[in-house]
Amino acid sequence: VVSTQSTGNAVDLGQMSSFYVGLGTRLNCNIFSYDYSGYGASSGRPSERNIYADIEAAWNALRTRFGVSTDKIVLYGQSIGTVPTIDLASRYEVRAVILHSPLASGLRVACPDTKKTWCFDVFPSIEKIAHVQAPTLIIHGTEDEVIDFSAGLQLYERCPKPVDPLWVEGAGHNDIELYAVYLDRLKSFLEKDLANK
Repeated sequence: VVSTQSTGNAVDLGQMSSFYVGLGTRLNCNIFSYDYSGYGASSGRPSERNIYADIEAAWNALRTRFGVSTDKIVLYGQSIGTVPTIDLASRYEVRAVILHSPLASGLRVACPDTKKTWCFDVFPSIEKIAHVQAPTLIIHGTEDEVIDFSAGLQLYERCPKPVDPLWVEGAGHNDIELYAVYLDRLKSFLEKDLANK
């Protein structure tokens, strides 16, 4: 299994590398990640268009350069990284999807009670999740101070192939990994949930 990691907004590969090495070791899988345009050593500018192009380039590298088949790819997105993860998973067949502290849309981050996706709303993951045909694990902290917990619930409700979610009681936006249930749920998802699919 190769987990393709799409990071959160405030980090780049340099900051995440030691975490990824540890996670890959604990989960017994390979980790493949990339920087968004304008992050780390990557050229370009951050934009909605570029975030989709960045994961597409990572996808193409995995498939063509490294020869990884789609049935071995688990897409993992955290925070803003759930946006390109959902977009790619809505267009391609993958083994599974993990959404960690996902956002439903840009407007819903600022206004969690928003019920409709407006034409000016960025990152409309809430509209794309219905096209994701892979088993999907959603992880969200109940006390998330950046992306309201309701976003995870909304995506879960619209997801065609959800597995039992992980709602981490008392966790915020940046501390879910500190809870033992995080690693336990990831392991059971990869070893049990996917084995039964």
